[in-house]
Amino acid sequence: MPSKNDQPYKGKANLNVLFGDDEADESLEKVLSIDSIKLPASQPRRYFDAQAMQSLVESIKADGILQPLLVRPLGNNLYELIAGERRYRAAREIGLKEVPVTIRELTEQQALHIALVENLQREDLNPVEETEGILELLSHHLECSTDDVSKLLYRMQNDVQRTNDNVIIQPEAETVIKVFEQLGKMGWESFVSNRLSLLKLPEDILEKLSEGKIEYTKARAIAKVKDEKTRKDLLETAILENLSLTQIKERIAALKTGTTEEKAESGLKNQIKEALTKANKSKVWNDPKKQKRLQKILTDLEALLVT
Repeated sequence: MPSKNDQPYKGKANLNVLFGDDEADESLEKVLSIDSIKLPASQPRRYFDAQAMQSLVESIKADGILQPLLVRPLGNNLYELIAGERRYRAAREIGLKEVPVTIRELTEQQALHIALVENLQREDLNPVEETEGILELLSHHLECSTDDVSKLLYRMQNDVQRTNDNVIIQPEAETVIKVFEQLGKMGWESFVSNRLSLLKLPEDILEKLSEGKIEYTKARAIAKVKDEKTRKDLLETAILENLSLTQIKERIAALKTGTTEEKAESGLKNQIKEALTKANKSKVWNDPKKQKRLQKILTDLEALLVT
């Protein structure tokens, strides 16, 4: 079970505090044509659970859209969606012509920032989405690539371990610490130790983790299986049979035992083959005493094979 500090973010971070946006309250609520709302080029959310989406569709059919979508004006009576993509997609599926929205004047950077934070506040956030979302948010704050963010985080971890002191004075490090404090629930140290390595998992495991098909702790255990086919088979079995973490570890241990036994068997067979090859080339056949010993060994071997 994940620790309290390793839970997906469930608190609603104050966007005004996060962005220093004095105009956050200057918004307008109205109903817009759904065709006038466009999805942004960069969308934080990549996976939508089919069952959860269907549930939302049924809810909107029964009660309508209870929480307005957040959009920003683009000009020419067009708007860009900032928050509420699930509601937007559900409305499209139902065939709604109009949807309630909150309109806010935001720059492209502000809109992306809000979208990233809103995505991190979802209750159904899986570990992969959460990890990628945090890296993207830090990337936005630090104005660098997510790869550079990862490198910075590892440097911060190394600096703390070397100095045995939690005081980090670099401006970039201070920005990282501030973002994690504002998001809450997880410190940057926990993120580096428990989450960054997640993105190095094999693609097949990352995919199932992103889809919410398997828990993070189980995925990490399965990833330790080196043989690709064996790993994929175990992953499929773990999902189909809903194996516990303990059961998964037991199966991995059994796989290791089986591999050791197979290696031992293979080694013994090779030894026998090598001995026979040497015997055929040996002068042992010219020695009556050695022939007698070989006869006894052969008799013992035949008896062993019979049983």
